[in-house]
Amino acid sequence: MGDSVAVGGAVTDTTGRFLIASPKPGKYRIKTFFVGYQSAETETDVDRGRGGDIGTLLIEADSKLLEEVRVTGQRAEVIMKADRQTYRAAQFQSATGGTATDVLRNLPGLTIDAEGEVSLRGSNGFLVLLNGKPVQASLGTLLNQLPANTIESIEVITTPNARYDPDGKAGIIAIITRAGADRGWSAVANGLLGLPSVSDFDNAGKPQRHALDATLNYRSKLWDFTLSSAYIRNDIAGQRVGDVSTTIGNRNTRFPSAGERSFDRYTFTNRLAVAFVPDKNNLWNLGLYQSRRTEDRLADIFYNNTTTNTTTGQVIGRTNYFNSNLVRKQGEFYTANLDYTHTYDNKATLSAGVLYEYDEIGGFTKNRNLNRTDYQDTLQYTLTTTDRPIRNFRANVDGSSPLWGGKLEAGYQYRFQEDRGDYRYQEQYGNRMPLLTIPEFSGLIVITNRIHSLYTQFASSKPKLDYTFGLRYEYAIRELVNNAKNQTYDLTLNNLFPSFNLLFRPQEGLSWRAGFSRRVQRNNNFALNPLPEREHSETLEQGDPALRPEFVNLAEIGVSKAVGNSTLLATAYYQGIQNVINRVNSVYADTILNRIFTNAGLAQRVGLEVAADLKLTKAWKFYAGGTVYRYTQAGQLFDNGVVFDRAAWIYSINANTTVQLNPTTSLQANVNYLSRRITAQGEDSRFLIPNLSLKKSFLENRLTILAQWQNIGLGFLPTNEQRITTRGRDFFTTTNYIQEKDIFLINISYALRQLSKRAKLPGNEFGEKEF
Repeated sequence: MGDSVAVGGAVTDTTGRFLIASPKPGKYRIKTFFVGYQSAETETDVDRGRGGDIGTLLIEADSKLLEEVRVTGQRAEVIMKADRQTYRAAQFQSATGGTATDVLRNLPGLTIDAEGEVSLRGSNGFLVLLNGKPVQASLGTLLNQLPANTIESIEVITTPNARYDPDGKAGIIAIITRAGADRGWSAVANGLLGLPSVSDFDNAGKPQRHALDATLNYRSKLWDFTLSSAYIRNDIAGQRVGDVSTTIGNRNTRFPSAGERSFDRYTFTNRLAVAFVPDKNNLWNLGLYQSRRTEDRLADIFYNNTTTNTTTGQVIGRTNYFNSNLVRKQGEFYTANLDYTHTYDNKATLSAGVLYEYDEIGGFTKNRNLNRTDYQDTLQYTLTTTDRPIRNFRANVDGSSPLWGGKLEAGYQYRFQEDRGDYRYQEQYGNRMPLLTIPEFSGLIVITNRIHSLYTQFASSKPKLDYTFGLRYEYAIRELVNNAKNQTYDLTLNNLFPSFNLLFRPQEGLSWRAGFSRRVQRNNNFALNPLPEREHSETLEQGDPALRPEFVNLAEIGVSKAVGNSTLLATAYYQGIQNVINRVNSVYADTILNRIFTNAGLAQRVGLEVAADLKLTKAWKFYAGGTVYRYTQAGQLFDNGVVFDRAAWIYSINANTTVQLNPTTSLQANVNYLSRRITAQGEDSRFLIPNLSLKKSFLENRLTILAQWQNIGLGFLPTNEQRITTRGRDFFTTTNYIQEKDIFLINISYALRQLSKRAKLPGNEFGEKEF
């Protein structure tokens, strides 16, 4: 009481209770401090060796409080950590109402080509984490059915540590979805409507684009329920223009083509996540996932075939025909997972989890060569059907313990996957001829994978230094049984996967990071299937059952610098890839190329990735990111029949600028550009996507309307088209894939209560990768 010096204090718990421990004997004044309330005071005497209870202090609201405080601004898009960079999805408003693909295409170093293939620094193999859980779906498949509205942030982990599965030669893409408010219930609903197409290339059907998704959350002291449902219809019109020539002996056949290539895509997904927290030391998580997806790809192509005698130069044959090719893929996906974590008083943890998945993938390819003047006249018809039930099981146990001022982790995991594919290939030549099964191209293919893995790692965090180093061991067994030919292909692998990450903060606003990780890109079952499939008129596709996985060493060093309200980042990186997998072509027949998967030697990438997050004014922000790298690939194809050594400089740029016109209105423009890239037998052309969006909020930000102009073409830009070219000693092929430009969309979002926290919504573990 003798002066105003504060000698102690405490923070109340959620019920208002507090304890100030061990004050000296004497008379004290106790005063409360709480934002928005007046201070309350009381006096108390403290006797030596005795505690005291001052009872209940009542506090009242401060009458001087403002009626409303509105804070407007733009948060940082990117945060650098020891092993990753984190990007906030809400900054990319051009993606609103779309899918996660539209979010990812804005990140530095990430590119998405015309076929939806996602690459990071040129590599296209990823481990995908959805709220911390591995998802074995291919990244492109997952992104195309995950609504962008449900995403909170995306983490790009370029040198993952030993705790993660080593799958994915490019690293890890970790997606965090939104969840509910702190207590009580919350809900958000989003609707998307696409306006009529500006240019649909006179396709057989008009593309439809609409979507609806909703997330409902309820949180209490013990329970957290999150239910999310989404329906997405996202068609795309398009056309393709190609030219192919083959040489067999002294016969050269050239067959230029042009026509429709469009997609009809439907996705319906339900996710349920339940968290139970009986006390501060125990946590249970249950996840259920169900998805149905259908994709139709229609290619109606006109061919003009000319065969020439290369010795005499004489035209010895001409054929004009119409090829109608319909590929349908459909799948039902079901996943359930249960996880438990116990936290000890010393902050040590013990956790265990199980996951089971069942999927049913099916579909067909109908390939019809028809008389160009009479579509009732069938020249040739092939039908390929697929029925593939897939089972997947995963179990893991992990533990961590404080040690030497850091944390020591260790764990074991078992993975089992089985794919039983029943493939049938049938052919018909001429009208009213029987449809005959071709035994050499038909049969049951059973592929199983068993993977045992152990890991340990140590992590420490100091005021200026964070570091993690670890080691993972894997024993993997792959078996493929071709029942049609009674053949078995086995592959057994023992591998070590070391990792290291370091983050150094020498001063405020400056961070240096370095990392190394060894990764593996496992072969998907489509690439292993030895049975050929008539993908379309000019292509017969098949896999290689002896294909070996790719192994890659990733190393990088990076720096992040805050300059005022802006952030600059740069990362130099290296990738060394063994057993590079390419799809390569050879001549099967005069009008058919055989496209196969094969290991095509060694490859390296050495490059630089940069990003700038600039706050130019209070209302104007500019973000740009990109990468440039030197790519080299050397090896041999077809039993040393083709030896190659190729190199090229490759780059990509992703940029966007946002202007806050007023507190409730913003305008954003963005552009994604991918340069020409080389392959083992050819090259892929540049790829360009510009977008523009305008967002307006109403009803205290509960209602948002967003207008989008996607794939801006303006009648002259080469937007959303890409040419793919390959060549060999006896063939040449080039195809330009041209997809829809100038797409206009309206997105409406309404929040009954705002969503703010993370939800551990489950995903599909394996089947969507094969889809």
